[in-house]
Amino acid sequence: MFIAAAAAILATIAMAIARAVKGPSVWDRILAANMVGTKTVLLIAVLGFLTNRPEWGDIALAYTLINFVGVIAVLKFFRYRSLGGPSSGIDDVGEV
Repeated sequence: MFIAAAAAILATIAMAIARAVKGPSVWDRILAANMVGTKTVLLIAVLGFLTNRPEWGDIALAYTLINFVGVIAVLKFFRYRSLGGPSSGIDDVGEV
């Protein structure tokens, strides 16, 4: 049963990679890359269960955090064209 789950996860990763390559917009590609990261976490967890290695759950959790921070960084870069923040000179409360 878990081998079938791993195969299904691999199939969905392949479809997400196809979406990331095809596009058509940047946002589709970012969403597909996030989906690949999420499915990779699921694959790590399933493979950890299949190999009777529960410590792989910790690896999956660490990869989840890296994936989340990476997607937020990419989204911020595409919004502001910099990772430093908005270049308009307006601070967080809206004052110049």
